[in-house]
Amino acid sequence: MNKTIIVIDGMGGGIGAQLISRLREILSDPQEIIALGANFGATERMLKAGATKGATGENAIRVSVRLGGFIVGPIGIIIPNSMMGEITPVMADAILAAPCERILLPVKNEHFTLPGLEVTPLAKAIELAADAVKERLAKGDA
Repeated sequence: MNKTIIVIDGMGGGIGAQLISRLREILSDPQEIIALGANFGATERMLKAGATKGATGENAIRVSVRLGGFIVGPIGIIIPNSMMGEITPVMADAILAAPCERILLPVKNEHFTLPGLEVTPLAKAIELAADAVKERLAKGDA
């Protein structure tokens, strides 16, 4: 079972940093967390939040998503041209094709609407995502 957690974010990396901080708080075993940023600022912020290692950009994401048991991030990471164009079609395709589970936060995006989806405060969505990773690790679902 691959227990490596990949956190992907873009723009400022704030969501990814919060996810990593929360994962570090609730996981008893020291998990490897790889921070993949659409830009350097996002990667840097996630590394400061406690990621084990990090990489930046399209090729790093394309190659590194295969290393994890989980990919966690805002839903925009699977939508080409989202996050103000930072998520390229190559990135989105690689994330969707990765042989692992994706746990995606329903963060509002200008490119799409998800009718019927309950509006959840970001802090609560981050907590739920981190809890989902913890539950799956405990079950050995990775």
